[in-house]
Formats: sequence, structure tokens, C-alpha cells
Amino acid sequence: MKIAAISDIHGNLYALMKVLEDIDEQKVDKIICLGDLVGYGPHPNEVVALIRRREIPCIKGNYDASVVDGDYTYIRNTTINSFSLPWAVNEVRASNKYYLDSLPLKLEYSINGVNIVFTHGSPEKINEYLFENGENTVQAMNNFTGDVLVCAHTHIPSCKKFDNKLYINVGSVGKPKIGRPNCTYALIDISDDGEVNVSIREIEYEFKRIVKDCAMLNFPNSITHSYESGQE
Repeated sequence: MKIAAISDIHGNLYALMKVLEDIDEQKVDKIICLGDLVGYGPHPNEVVALIRRREIPCIKGNYDASVVDGDYTYIRNTTINSFSLPWAVNEVRASNKYYLDSLPLKLEYSINGVNIVFTHGSPEKINEYLFENGENTVQAMNNFTGDVLVCAHTHIPSCKKFDNKLYINVGSVGKPKIGRPNCTYALIDISDDGEVNVSIREIEYEFKRIVKDCAMLNFPNSITHSYESGQE
């Protein structure tokens, strides 16, 4: 079974459309979204609509939760978020907030004998950063009872074995932090005999379109520039 795992779209419709085009070409069996559909980018309602229209199973991200709450419950109170959060709270339709609020915090599947768990941050905290070499990641994987943990939130893709368990971070579709303005997502192929193969896909898209949209809406330069640089 081949799964495409996407996350952290953050209101970037152009990136999501390009990634879904690439996923369709890969002929996957299932697409799963790890959350953060909204925040930062100028197209939150359009992103939610596309995810719902494609009937993609989705979990709740920390920015999704904060937009629903209307407060810095799960995100940092930074200069960028002091603009992005109120803007998203005002922009996201009530029906889409209801959808975001209804999303689960994790999804679990058993595929060909492999127990695979999808979360946004860590299995314990929606907003915990699990970097590949973080001490907390080692602890999280020691406590993890499944076979494969698929997470996001850091916007940096990676894959690492922890003894007989596999950690996968899918990166970010809409707001990468890899030093390039490209989308990333993970392809996870689980064979009939339970072997797991992972590849990280890096996709170019017309990022100048979202830069233009942000400029038209008078978004802060720090947000606009992040799409060009691939940095926070």
C-alpha cells in the first residue's frame, strides 16, 4: 500500500495544488494530511475546501486549533503570529472552523501487519517539535508503541530508525523551512510482507504567485519573504 502524507499547508493553495498533482502521478492508494491547513498563507478557506473535496483524512494541527480558539493556545506569540493569527481568525469561515475543530488528534492504521500512527506534533502534544536528533524525539520513540510514527510541525522532512521503530517527518507543503521555496511530502510504501520504504518528495511550485497575493493583501514582509527563502 502506498500512502502520501502531507502537512503544514498553511493557507498556500498554489503549493497544495501542485503537490496533489504530483501525488496523483505517483498513483498512491491513500492520502493523509497531518494538519495545519490554515495560518500564515492567504488562502485558508480554499485549502480547507480542497482537502474536504478530495475527502482526504486529516488530523488537527496546532495552528488549526489556535484559529478555532482565537488565541495563542497552541502557537508561539511572535511578531508574525501577532498578524497571522488575528487575520486567519477573521478570514476562516465559521463552517471551516467547525470542520477544523472536529478533526482528530491522531490517526492509526494497521497495514500489512505494520502499525502506523499519524500525528501533527508528537503523540503526546499537538505542538511538540520532534526533530530527527532531538533528545525529546528519542524519548518519544522509546515510549511509542507502534511501528511507524509519521509526524510534521517542524516543516523539515526527515526519516530515521530508532531500533525497530521508524520515525518519519513529512516536512511542509505550504511553508517550508529547508532553505528552498519547495514543497515536501512523504511517500510511504508498505509491501505485502510488511516492509516499509520511505521517500521524501521535494516539489517546485510557482511561489511567486503567493508572494504576489501576500503583497496585495499587505502581509508583513517577513511572511512574504519566507516563501521566497524557504526559511522561517
